[in-house]
Amino acid sequence: MDEVEVVAAHSERATLRVGHVFLKVDADQARVDVEGEAMSLAPVPTPEVLWREPPVLAVSALAGTALGRLGGRSTASSTAWAAVGAAVRELHEAPLPPWPGRRRRDPDELAAELDEECESLVKNGILPADLVTRNRRFAETAIRPWTPRFTHGDLQIEHVFVDGDEVTGIIDWSEAGRGDALFDLATLTLGHEARLDEVLTGYGTDVDLDVIRAWWSLRSLLGVRWLLEHGFDPFAPGCEVDVLRSRM
Repeated sequence: MDEVEVVAAHSERATLRVGHVFLKVDADQARVDVEGEAMSLAPVPTPEVLWREPPVLAVSALAGTALGRLGGRSTASSTAWAAVGAAVRELHEAPLPPWPGRRRRDPDELAAELDEECESLVKNGILPADLVTRNRRFAETAIRPWTPRFTHGDLQIEHVFVDGDEVTGIIDWSEAGRGDALFDLATLTLGHEARLDEVLTGYGTDVDLDVIRAWWSLRSLLGVRWLLEHGFDPFAPGCEVDVLRSRM
């Protein structure tokens, strides 16, 4: 029997690898349903869904390796980063999925979430007030009306696989839905800001760079507490807290 590898695990969900099969165990059935449906609709390479038996979704492994990781150096070529940008643009131009998206559905909801998180970060001594205040000022630029696009919703660098200069697939679609295209671009380049130009070369259209930079601050502010509560370290070198510090 193949060895069972725990890829990621926390109180909400876990991902296991057995040979060439990934088993995603999720307590939230709606999240499993979204993931399966999103992969069937997305016009970009995705893992093959092998079977689904709630609360488990089984998908095939992808060829190649992850584009990189947050807090680490990406060894992928400039051409590969541009190819990822082109794939993301294809996704954003696809017909909207029939569901609205699982979170941050409009600017008012986003503003309320930011208010709550910033207050909690300072009140509980997680981050210093000046760091939160400065990044909150940057983050507010992202809170504006946007045209909904088919978005991945959690397009972390670890979720994109490449083989040489070719995109072989994008994984983890549980947050997919109608969202802000610039949020996807910001998530992809979080901690790898120097690669943004390469991504936009492939993306092939003008975007508001100030909004992408605002999303770097906003996503980091919204993520720190959740990461700590679920066993991750946003204070690790190159991760969310370093992203916030870079704006000081």
